[in-house]
Amino acid sequence: MNNYINEPSRQLKVRNDYDVVVVGGGIAGVAAAVAAARNGAKTCLLEKEYALGGLATIGLVIAYLPICDGMGTLVSAGLAEELLLLSTRDGSAKVPDCWLPGGNREERKRKRYFLEYNAASYMLELEDFVRGNGVDLFYDCRVAGVSGDDEKINAVIIETKSGREAITCRGVVDATGDADVCFLAGENTASNNTNSASGWYYSTGSEGNRLHKLYKPFDPCGEILPEGTDRGYSGDSMDEVSAHIFESRQMIKDHLAKLREQEPESSVYPFLIPTFPGYRMTRRLEAEVVMDAEDRRQYSDSIGLIGSWRRPGPVYSIPLRAIRGAKKRNLFAAGRCISACRHGWDETRVIPACSVTGEAAGTAAAMCRSGIDWTYQGLQECLMKQKVKIFFSQLLI
Repeated sequence: MNNYINEPSRQLKVRNDYDVVVVGGGIAGVAAAVAAARNGAKTCLLEKEYALGGLATIGLVIAYLPICDGMGTLVSAGLAEELLLLSTRDGSAKVPDCWLPGGNREERKRKRYFLEYNAASYMLELEDFVRGNGVDLFYDCRVAGVSGDDEKINAVIIETKSGREAITCRGVVDATGDADVCFLAGENTASNNTNSASGWYYSTGSEGNRLHKLYKPFDPCGEILPEGTDRGYSGDSMDEVSAHIFESRQMIKDHLAKLREQEPESSVYPFLIPTFPGYRMTRRLEAEVVMDAEDRRQYSDSIGLIGSWRRPGPVYSIPLRAIRGAKKRNLFAAGRCISACRHGWDETRVIPACSVTGEAAGTAAAMCRSGIDWTYQGLQECLMKQKVKIFFSQLLI
């Protein structure tokens, strides 16, 4: 049997033309789309699900991890802080008192700038935030390919209810979480096949509503399968995604059975389970610079700073060369699909880093309206006007 079929050549309808196309509506994609629009770019955001936020909302991982260094200093400002505050808008979450304007500076050294929020509230706020900033938002849209020349992408090919179409553009941001656009564009990518099952879910019953944070052991470097983990998942194929979902849901069912056994009088039922895979690190861009957490240098082309969410102290500079395509110069990665490895990937896969890299990627993509030959100094100037901290020296102010 022939394992291939020939797809007939066809002309694709150009649905619309945008300055910037952002693919993926997680926190990184939201930050990128809003940043691009605020910089004057006609921008659209494409999301395959039916809500924004990705793992942070649909996946029920409701932790906006610290945007400080654990030593009392705000590190990730700009949209990173604005999006944190957005999660509190309806009153369902609260910023630690010491991090409010005029808050106790000594207390900030003991309590990190971190909060947990309500997923449904945040989902609704993110949608209003994106649309309120002039971004055209499209759900149920999957990217199927790109078109362009050796140096840049000229169009993104999409699959929707309307069939296969194209969107022409000047800049593209890959915020898919899995470097899907980078892969389709022919950039060098690397996949990690050590993701373990994960499933945060809510139960209800006589004990009230409870959030259960379930996950199997995982290696923060993404290099090995720890003891107690039967298999790992790469997340870069249909089979891998499905298998990961099946095991994660089985883990939820097993946990429910155990709860019912331990609490026979409590009538425990699931009332909200994630409908988004709980991956940590799947496929990423391999760009000119591959970040690692052991590297604490100040990059000359830094586009933002992040603190370590795991421990107080470390601060990392993220270079433009870690988010920009090495081949397609108008393609930028954001979130967990930027060029980072080992502990660097672990530090850059979480919300604060997604916000920082998203804002930088969206701003850079907007600059591509005038071509791809702009300077990183020009990008830095734009970001600093947006209150982004670029250099370590800004932490001393």
